[in-house]
Amino acid sequence: MPIVEARGLTKVFRRPDKGSGLGGAVKHLFARRYSDKVAVDHVDLSIEAGEAVAYVGPNGAGKSTTVKLLSGILVPTSGEVRINGLHPQRDRNTVAYQIGVLFGQRTQLWWDLPVSESLAVLRDIYGVDHATYRKRLARFDEVLELGEILPVIGRKLSLGQRMRADLAAALVHGPQVVYLDEPTIGLDLAVKDRVREFFRSLRDEGTTVMLTSHDLADIEGFCRRLVIIDQGRIIFDGDLEGVKDTFARERILHVETARPLPLEAVRAALPGAEINIEETPLRYAVRFDRFVMTAGQVVTVLATLTELVDFRVDEPSIEDVIRRVYSGDLVLPR
Repeated sequence: MPIVEARGLTKVFRRPDKGSGLGGAVKHLFARRYSDKVAVDHVDLSIEAGEAVAYVGPNGAGKSTTVKLLSGILVPTSGEVRINGLHPQRDRNTVAYQIGVLFGQRTQLWWDLPVSESLAVLRDIYGVDHATYRKRLARFDEVLELGEILPVIGRKLSLGQRMRADLAAALVHGPQVVYLDEPTIGLDLAVKDRVREFFRSLRDEGTTVMLTSHDLADIEGFCRRLVIIDQGRIIFDGDLEGVKDTFARERILHVETARPLPLEAVRAALPGAEINIEETPLRYAVRFDRFVMTAGQVVTVLATLTELVDFRVDEPSIEDVIRRVYSGDLVLPR
C-alpha cells in the first residue's frame, strides 16, 4: 500500500465578490456574492515508502495547497487523502507523529523563545527520548550549523537562520513522511549544498520525501520522480531523467580549433546539425539531436576537418525543460 495516497483531491476556496470602493463594500452587506477559486482540481497521487518526489509548478499552480491537504492542515472540498492508511484530517494526532512539514514562508518556532527551547518543546510534544534527541541535534548541527543559532530568539533570526532551525523542527521527531515546501529559500550556497546532501541521506535511510521548490537544483540529484502541476491539475507524473530523455533531446558541443573550420563541409558531414561561430573565429557551437547523432560522432567528424584544441558538451537540465513547460513552449503528455 502506498504511504501517501490522494484520490480525486479537490480544494475550492470561496471568496467574496465585492465591488470596488466603499459603495461595493456596503452593497455586499445586503447582496452577498461569491466566486469560487479551484486551487487543486481532482489530483490523483500515489507515493511509495522511501520515494523522493519533486512536486513543481508555476506560482499559484496549487503546490502549497496540495501539501496542506496531504498534511491535514486543510480539509478537501472533495476527494480523499490517506497517510499510511490513515485520514490526516480525522486522525490528526496519529498522523502528526508520522509526518514532518516545512513551509519556507511559515515558521513553527515560538517567536519569543530561543531556538533551543522551541526544539525542546517539540521534543516533549512528540515524546522523543533525550538520547535520541541529542543524537538528532548533533546531526542537525553537523549539516545545518545549528549550534550557533540555538541561543537566538526566534524573532531575531535571519531568513536563512530561520530556515535552518525550521528544518530541524520538522525532523526532530524522525517522521516517516516529510513535506518540504521551498526548503532552501534564504540559504547561502554552502549551506544549500549541505542541506541537499542531507536530503539525499534522508532518502537513502528510507524516509519518504515530497519536495516543492522553484530552485530546481534542489531536485536534481535527489528526486527520481517528477510531478508537474499547473492550474490545480497534474500535467505530468513520471521519471525525472525520462523527462530529459524525452523532451530535452538537444545537445550543444562547444569546440575550439587550431584553424578555422570549413563550415560548408561541416554542414554537409553533419546534416541536421546547426553550427555557429562563437566569440572568436576559432570557437564554434554545434547544436545537434542526440538521437540522430552522438557527441562522439560530431567530434570525429570535426577532427577529420581540422585539429581540435578543446571541446565540451552542454546537456540541458531539468530546469530548461520545466521552464519551457511554464512558458507554454512544451506540452507534456498527461
